[in-house]
Amino acid sequence: MSKGLTSRTEDYSQWYNELVSKADLAEHSSVKGCMVIKPYGYAIWEKMQAVLDQKFKDTGHSNAYFPLFIPKSFFSKEASHVDGFATECAVVTHYRLKNDGNGNIIVDETAKLEEELIVRPTSETIIWNTYKGWIQSYRDLPILVNQWANVVRWEMRTRLFLRTTEFLWQEGHTAHATQAEAIAETEQMLNVYADFAENWMAVPVLRGKKTANERFAGALDTYCIEALMQDGKALQAGTSHFLGQNFAKAFDVKFTNREGKIEYVWASSWGVSTRLIGALIMAHSDDFGLVLPPKMAPIQVVIVPIYKGDEELQKISATAQQIMGDLKAKGISVKYDNRDTQRPGFKFAEYEMKGVPLRIAIGGRDLENNTVELARRDTRSKETVSNQGLANLIENLLTEIQQNIFDKALLNRAEKSTRVDTYEEFKKVLDDKTGFVYAHWDGTPETETKIKEETKATIRCIPLDNPLENGFCIYTGKPSKQRVVFARAY
Repeated sequence: MSKGLTSRTEDYSQWYNELVSKADLAEHSSVKGCMVIKPYGYAIWEKMQAVLDQKFKDTGHSNAYFPLFIPKSFFSKEASHVDGFATECAVVTHYRLKNDGNGNIIVDETAKLEEELIVRPTSETIIWNTYKGWIQSYRDLPILVNQWANVVRWEMRTRLFLRTTEFLWQEGHTAHATQAEAIAETEQMLNVYADFAENWMAVPVLRGKKTANERFAGALDTYCIEALMQDGKALQAGTSHFLGQNFAKAFDVKFTNREGKIEYVWASSWGVSTRLIGALIMAHSDDFGLVLPPKMAPIQVVIVPIYKGDEELQKISATAQQIMGDLKAKGISVKYDNRDTQRPGFKFAEYEMKGVPLRIAIGGRDLENNTVELARRDTRSKETVSNQGLANLIENLLTEIQQNIFDKALLNRAEKSTRVDTYEEFKKVLDDKTGFVYAHWDGTPETETKIKEETKATIRCIPLDNPLENGFCIYTGKPSKQRVVFARAY
């Protein structure tokens, strides 16, 4: 297993691309802009799915599935929605191919669709058209639905996991009788995402609201969690949208309330995608490969035998099987790699690259001493420990590793968070230090746009717990009541 990763400090983008490939997570497809998620990468996504799916069900949601294709006329019903997605839509115009007689496969022009279909970039329109038939009375509310799906957004510049033409995600779509219920749902799901990011992915996040410029197309408010990567760039890790009655009005979804009056339904939508795998990679990994928090690792412990001859291997295997049984009884995922096609050194490098949190090596001397060598991926430290009580030790170590990875990411964020009071200082921090920059802004979209055009930095969020503080906009000098968080972002 060749290491040979470009250093993060030398070329972060190249390091990321090499790591995705060498850790066997994904590769570029022959379809431009699309990716093949390989089994190891997909196993991480399955871990994410399993945890999030349970969290959704614990908060009262059920899974459903809606069509991949959306009639083009649906998009025109919500003006800001179509404006937000128009440039990214893939459109189906025909439903048949034919042979032209010369061996060429061409579009059959006689098979043109009466109405063109949009390949799903997001599902608000098709779902709210469906909800019209589901909702008549307050007794039909709330509707708490999630779908696991793929979506297509025709991206010009793609990067594995972070931005691809097709990607996997989940999207929740809920319908409510009151504004207060819809806002409570939006905030609840933001907190579900934040809890998952911090306590499972070990990625600290800021919880906040987007500015009007950065809101989801068709939303009245977009709530977000923002993470900071090791290179000082921000990554939007999840969003939850308060849609108000915009889509209900667009699709004429009304209900009779408890007082017998007709009202439009209130809505929310929320989602995360496979870009969370990109966040996981960039928040924690190092120049030796992937670093996975144990809760997200497909393999939490790997056992590698070091032996001379079949007889010694059999003895080591018996010990390994006992250890595996003890670990599995504690719900710890473990792999025994007794392949005879690769040497131990190759295996060590392979599992280091793949970010397996703990590695156990067992050799002949370990058998004699009733010990094993235990190697941590997060600190790259090794120690020889007794087999006695090994499962308990490993269980505690995995908890310690999970916390250590989070603490390291939190420290990185703290070191790369800066308060500035002038535009010159703002630009200098962005160029030299990077990270989250807390600065005063006059609250206008025009100023926000000018700052973005001049520095490529966007307002990542207005933190939900933002303290009020009198100050002056770094760009216009106009009065401001609070600082917002700027950063350059993925």
